[in-house]
Amino acid sequence: MGDREAEKLVSVDEISQHRSLDDLWLVVDNVVYDLSAFAEEHPGGVSVLLQHAGRDATTAYSEVHSPSLIKTSLPASSRIGMLDKATVTEEWAKPPPQAKGPPAQKTPDAKPPLESIVNARDFEVAAEASFTAKAWAFASSAATDCLTKDRNGSVYDEIMLRPRVLRDVADVDLSTTMLGHRIKAPVFCAPTSMGRIFHPEGEREIGRGCQRVGVPQCVSTSCSFPLPEVMDAVEEEGQIMAKEGDGEAGVVPVFFQLYVDKNRSKSEALLKMVRERGVKAIFLTIDAPVIGKREADERVKSDESIRAPMSGAQAKNDKKGGALGRLMGNYIDASLTWDDVAWLRKHAPGLPIVLKGIQTSMDAVKAMEVGVEAIYITNHGGRSLDTVPATILVLLELQKCCPQVFERMEVFIDGGITRGTDIFKALCLGAKAVGIGRGFLYSLNYGKEGIEHFVDSEYIPMSYDMRWQDEKKVGMLTDIPPKYLRTS
Repeated sequence: MGDREAEKLVSVDEISQHRSLDDLWLVVDNVVYDLSAFAEEHPGGVSVLLQHAGRDATTAYSEVHSPSLIKTSLPASSRIGMLDKATVTEEWAKPPPQAKGPPAQKTPDAKPPLESIVNARDFEVAAEASFTAKAWAFASSAATDCLTKDRNGSVYDEIMLRPRVLRDVADVDLSTTMLGHRIKAPVFCAPTSMGRIFHPEGEREIGRGCQRVGVPQCVSTSCSFPLPEVMDAVEEEGQIMAKEGDGEAGVVPVFFQLYVDKNRSKSEALLKMVRERGVKAIFLTIDAPVIGKREADERVKSDESIRAPMSGAQAKNDKKGGALGRLMGNYIDASLTWDDVAWLRKHAPGLPIVLKGIQTSMDAVKAMEVGVEAIYITNHGGRSLDTVPATILVLLELQKCCPQVFERMEVFIDGGITRGTDIFKALCLGAKAVGIGRGFLYSLNYGKEGIEHFVDSEYIPMSYDMRWQDEKKVGMLTDIPPKYLRTS
């Protein structure tokens, strides 16, 4: 291609002449592209291209695509040259008229200042007030009547703590290990999708924030950036922290969540790439062979230009609605069985395997028998199948019916966790670490500073004697309602 300085400079007048479907130019990041041959095949439809034809499309492009996508997906011949900035006029620089729809932010002052946020629920309130309608529907929605989503949280309220007193808690160490890696607290960012609809830097910004607070990030196959771009951000943040004198910089692991593609060769290539980029474990999602019916998300149309770069999934609306999960999950292999753990082991040699989606003691035992390193108790935040049990009750079921799994595997859990006391209860019942999903998305509203504030304000100040870990008797530090103690 040659240096950008040597490229042809293209004037605004020339760019503006190419505004039809068969002669379509636009500008992204000051580069002029000819999309004439590509327009009718654009997965997001031709309307968004025509809307920006002959204009600067950088803002619209950046809202839904990673910076590298256009550079890697178009042939070199599509690149015309560089925008001649000297020819830019005020009129040309104006954004094109927008179709009616939800504003980017509901009101200019809808998002309160970060310093006014004191807990996880404050972040949720701020997100509801300031997210776009689609972003809020996607993050907050759950399957059908949302019974499981609500139950995930409400059961924690029924489990009471039984404080033990006169213990030395002047210097409490919350650090632990997760799959052999030291972390600062028993918390990790659960895999979430399409982070760019919440913040321009999406999962890259989550990665930066997680490095700052010393807790792991689990990157989703449906991430809005290719994994290498997330890892670049994580590594750059580690370097910045090292320069700032943080001696622990660069030691926080990044994990990868895998949806298996119907075309196994695509998943095999993806696994090869994530291994090469240094992820420390594979979290295999097993509870979503069919995507849940998330009605709030269905009611709000999707932006059809949204694309997940690692899975290749594209948002499209249909007669059923516009739910991002359903529309972009058609590639997921619903034929996955226990026998496929061996396939995963073959293509991810040396990496721990975590089965994400365990919801019964029977499947926990089966996971132990097939030899995975950890299980992850989750019901997808109530987003897959409604009326399944709250996750904390599944953890209790494991303690009652198959306590041996805690000796053979690490056990993780998520779902309904909004307080440090919720984390503490999960740890008392045998969890090694807890995942937080929606909370990280809500705090992403404020960038990496929001991530730091979210973890530091809500989850790090657990001022309890952590020597409970030496006491194996379940219930010693918790008062569990009798109705949850049935073994049948």
